[in-house]
Amino acid sequence: MTPTAKPIFRLRKHADYQRVYKGSRKQFAKQMSYFFTLRPLLGPDGTPLRDASGPRVGLTVGKVMGKAVDRNRIKRRMREAVRKNLATLSTPVDVVLHPRRSVIDLDFAILEREVGAVFRAIQKASSKSAN
Repeated sequence: MTPTAKPIFRLRKHADYQRVYKGSRKQFAKQMSYFFTLRPLLGPDGTPLRDASGPRVGLTVGKVMGKAVDRNRIKRRMREAVRKNLATLSTPVDVVLHPRRSVIDLDFAILEREVGAVFRAIQKASSKSAN
């Protein structure tokens, strides 16, 4: 990624994470669990949100996953898999991914396929609920 490119596809605020947790149920994949919810078009004060067009993804990797080196490696691998599969999501949806510890040793191609499968399932469910 170039230094000038803005990663607008990431969840950054604690309030956004909390909204996703409250507005959805925990879903499970083989190597991770995930939450997702459609993003509202209007903010809490009634003003339109400026980035309501595309998907945003957040990662949570807790201390139970190991030392900081291991957690950072998991996050790097997950961010790259998300980046490669983000085009699968076209609806304005917020996603939080919780990888399992096994992601650190998993072959990257398998991880990438699983993230793609998760995104396809989210896209299918979110397009169903949007209609």
